[in-house]
Amino acid sequence: MRDGRHHAAQGSRRWAAASGAVSAVAAVVTGELLAGLLSPSLSPLTAVGGVVIDGLPPGVKDWAVALFGTADKAVFVAGMLLVVAAAGAVAGILEQRRRYAGTAIVAAFGLAGLVAVLTRAQLTPGAVPVPLLAALAGALLLRYLLRRLREDSDAVHPAPKGTQDPGRRTFLQALAAGAGVTAVAGVVAGIWRGAASGISTARERLQLPAPASKAPAIPAGAGVTLDGMQPLVTPNRDFYRIDTALIVPVIDPETWSLRVTGMVDREIDLNLADLLAKPLIERHVTIACVSNEVGGELIGNARWLGWPVRELLALAGPQAGADMVLSRSSDGWTAGTPLGVLTDERDAILAVGMNGEPLPLEHGFPVRMIVPGLYGYVSATKWLTELRVTRFADDEGYWTPRGWSERGPIKTASRIDVPRTGRRVSAGTVMFGGVAWSQHTGIGTVELRVNRGPWQQADLAPGISPDTWYQWQLGMELTPGQYEVQVRATDLSGKPQAEERRPVAPDGATGFHTIRVDVNP
Repeated sequence: MRDGRHHAAQGSRRWAAASGAVSAVAAVVTGELLAGLLSPSLSPLTAVGGVVIDGLPPGVKDWAVALFGTADKAVFVAGMLLVVAAAGAVAGILEQRRRYAGTAIVAAFGLAGLVAVLTRAQLTPGAVPVPLLAALAGALLLRYLLRRLREDSDAVHPAPKGTQDPGRRTFLQALAAGAGVTAVAGVVAGIWRGAASGISTARERLQLPAPASKAPAIPAGAGVTLDGMQPLVTPNRDFYRIDTALIVPVIDPETWSLRVTGMVDREIDLNLADLLAKPLIERHVTIACVSNEVGGELIGNARWLGWPVRELLALAGPQAGADMVLSRSSDGWTAGTPLGVLTDERDAILAVGMNGEPLPLEHGFPVRMIVPGLYGYVSATKWLTELRVTRFADDEGYWTPRGWSERGPIKTASRIDVPRTGRRVSAGTVMFGGVAWSQHTGIGTVELRVNRGPWQQADLAPGISPDTWYQWQLGMELTPGQYEVQVRATDLSGKPQAEERRPVAPDGATGFHTIRVDVNP
C-alpha cells in the first residue's frame, strides 16, 4: 500500500510538471500572438532573446555560428523554449506543493519579459502589456490544470487494475487539450509573425525604378559550369543570413525614414519615396561575414540596386574631424564604418533591391547598406534607420566592444568547392573548381598544390568586377591514392593571401583552404 502511495505521488508530480511545462509554453505562444496584433516587431520572446544574445560572450556566438551556420537562430529559439518548458515544469511541481508558488514563478517570468521589452530599440506602447498578459494566461492555465489534477482523484490514486479510470482520463483530456491548443496557436503565431503583418504584401507591391546606371554586363565565361559549383550570382533564397535579430524586423515602407545626424552641417530625413526618386545605380557586389571560417559559406554575390551613400553624405556635409559613420538598424544594432570608405568612389550604396527585386525581408527590407571591401559587421547594416556622422574616438559599433576590430577590411581568400573534401573520385583528370575573392581589389591568380608540392596555376574566369568573387577551375592528373589539396589566391596588386591559420576573431580568418580527396582506381 505504501509503495502504491509512493508511486501515486511520483505520478502526481510528473503530471504537475507536465502541466507547468504546457502552461509556460502556452504563455510564450500567447505572447507571440498578442505581439503579432499589438507589436509586430517586438515580443517577449524576442526581447528576452535579444538581451541574452547581447550578453553572451563573443566566443559563444562564434561557436554557434560555426556549429549551426545560418540555422543558429532556430536552434537558439528552440533552446529558449526548452528552458521555458523546464522552468514551467518546476513551477508546476511547486504550485502543487504550495498554492501560488508556481504562479509566482510565472509572474516573475512575465516581469522579466517586461523589463526586456522596455530595453529594446523597437519598443512601442503596444509592446508593454504583452508580457504581462502572456504571464497571466500561463498562470491561469497552470492553476486550471492543477485544479483538475487535484479534483480528479483517480489521476492521483490510480484505479484498480482492470477497471475504468475516468478521473485520469478527464485530467489527461484537459492536459492534451491545453497542449493541442498551444501547438495550434504556435503554428498560427509562426505563420502570423512570418507573414510580418502584411509587410510581405507591401514589399510585393513595391515597384523599383529602373537604375540610372545599370550593372555592367557579366563577362562571357565568368561562370564556371562544373557540377557542384555554386552560381556566380547567389539566388536570394540561398544567400547567407547572419545577424542578431531573432525575428525579422517589421518595417512599413510607407512610414520608413532614414535620418542623417551627428557631425553634419545639415541633418537630413529621407523617406522611401524620396530615395526611390534618386538616380539609383546597380552593381554586383560580394559581401562576406567576418565569422566566415576558411572554406566557409558565409559569403554571397548579388546584384544590388541603390543610391550611393557618398551622395547622401555630401548633402549632409560632414564636419571637420569626423572619421566614422555609425549606422543603426531598426532593432538597435549598430555598425561603425570609416567615413572615407563611404565618401570615396567605391559603390557603397543604400540598397533597395537585390537580384532584380525589392530586398527580401530577412535581408534588410526596405533599405540596407552595402559597402564593397568591408566585412558586414562594420558595414552591411540591415533595416537601416540612421546614419550618425561621428568619430571612432567617440562611438563604436555593436561588435567592437565585444572583441572585434574597429575596422574590418575583407581579407583575400579562396575556396575549393569541387570536389568536396572526403569525396571519392575516379583516377585520371580530376576537375577542381571554386571561388576566390579580394573585394574592392580583385583577384590576379589562383593556384593549387597537391600534398604540399609545387603550385599549379588554375584557369581564372574573368571577374564581374573587383568587388565580386571570381570563379576558377583546374584539371589535374591523379593516380589512385589519397591526396591533400590546397588553394591560394593572389590579388591584383600582387599580394598573396595569408597562409598562417588564424581564427575569425578579431578581424577575419586566414589560411589556405585544404581538402582531402580519395582517388579510386
